[in-house]
Amino acid sequence: MTKVLIINGGQSFGHSGGQFNQTVTGVSEAFFSSQPGYEVKTTHVAEAYDPEEEVAKFVWADIIIYHTPIWWFQLPHGFKQYLDVVFTAGHAKGIYNSDGRSSANPAINYGTGGTLHGRKYMVTSSWNAPDTAFTLPGEFFQQKSVDEGVLFGFHRMNAFTGMTPLKSFHFHDVEKNADVARDMARYRQHLEQVFAARKVTEAATL
Repeated sequence: MTKVLIINGGQSFGHSGGQFNQTVTGVSEAFFSSQPGYEVKTTHVAEAYDPEEEVAKFVWADIIIYHTPIWWFQLPHGFKQYLDVVFTAGHAKGIYNSDGRSSANPAINYGTGGTLHGRKYMVTSSWNAPDTAFTLPGEFFQQKSVDEGVLFGFHRMNAFTGMTPLKSFHFHDVEKNADVARDMARYRQHLEQVFAARKVTEAATL
C-alpha cells in the first residue's frame, strides 16, 4: 500500500472562509480513496492537532499532499505555525537530525540532514492573482513561476527534510473569476497524470 498524507493548510480568517482548499482536499481524498493500493490520512491545520502525532504521520507517509492558499505572497499563518511546530517536534524523531554539516568543514553540506528520504510531496496553491501575472512581461511577478518565486522557500524546506517534489498544481484568479467545477476537473486530471505516470515508472523499475 502507498501511504498518502493530505494536509489542508486553509483556514478561516478575514474574508476567507477556507472553503476552496477544503474542496480541493476533498477531491484529493476522493481520488486516492477510489484508487487501489492507497491508504490515506488527512490533517486540517485549522483544527487541533498533536505535534507528535503529526510527526508520526510524516514518517508513516510515502507521499505528502499539501494544499494551501497564498495570503500576502506567503503561506497563511496557521499553516506556517503548523510547519514550524511539527517540523521542530520532528528533530531527531524522523523528519531531520541536523542541518547536515560537520564541525570539520562547516562550509559545505548544509541542508543534507533530513531523514525523510524516499518520500515525495506535491503542493497545490490558490491565488487571487491570474496566471498571466506570472507569465507576461512587465506583470507583477516578473515572469517568475509560483514554484520559482513565492514557493521557493517552501520547496527548499521540503528538500531539507530529504523529500523530493512531484509536479505542483496552482489555482489562479479564484476570487474574481472562480469556476470551481472547471478547476476541480483540471485538478483531478492533474492527479491522474501525476500518479498514473508514477505507477508506470514504479512498475518499470520492478
